[in-house]
Amino acid sequence: MAGKGGGARLSVLHREEFGGFSRIDKGIDMKKEDIKILVACEESQAVCKAFRELGIEAYSCDLLPCSGGHPEWHIQGDAIKEAYSGKYNAMIAHPPCTFLANSGVRWLYDKDGSKNKERWENLTDGASFFKALFSSPIPFIAVENPIPHKYAVELIGRKYDQLIQPYHFGHAESKATCLWLKGFPKLQHTNDVKELWRSLPKKEAQRLHYLSPGPERAKLRSKTFEGIAKAIA
Repeated sequence: MAGKGGGARLSVLHREEFGGFSRIDKGIDMKKEDIKILVACEESQAVCKAFRELGIEAYSCDLLPCSGGHPEWHIQGDAIKEAYSGKYNAMIAHPPCTFLANSGVRWLYDKDGSKNKERWENLTDGASFFKALFSSPIPFIAVENPIPHKYAVELIGRKYDQLIQPYHFGHAESKATCLWLKGFPKLQHTNDVKELWRSLPKKEAQRLHYLSPGPERAKLRSKTFEGIAKAIA
């Protein structure tokens, strides 16, 4: 979403109507020094560092301390508060997906067919957090999450704009990722290695799926692939 070479820019090719936003038909360019990006719900700093490598002022934000080695670029605190602070003109967001992802939809109902009240409350809270980020007064927003189940889509209010895979960006792995876009154009594939991925043994191709249970599993599964982070920047 930043141009190649020295002239990094945010180029609005089109803008879908969402909430109070209207369609924009003309391109808008921003000079690199005018861009300030919030990378919400990111402790790894993968996306933040990709922007910083291009000389763009970017800050990761998460309730957790950063693990990317640059605490000076990290805001440990409430991502919603930062998104509504008026300090940013672009945001990449990675809201928690535990209760929104299609992989967990079966847990919304107990074995007897009744609703799991706690899971539904967590789903509602998760969708509200997602919507609050996407509805923030920032003109350029990309929100990333796994494929959502139908109840999450209903609560969020719209389907995703694009589905990408790590193998579209040079990583021979599978992890379906959806993007909800406001202002930004769709992400362009940079290095498609799908055929290589298909040739790998199942446990290697689906490495993230076969990670051992443990406290680090969720963090490892949520980290952004370097190739995707660089494509975003």
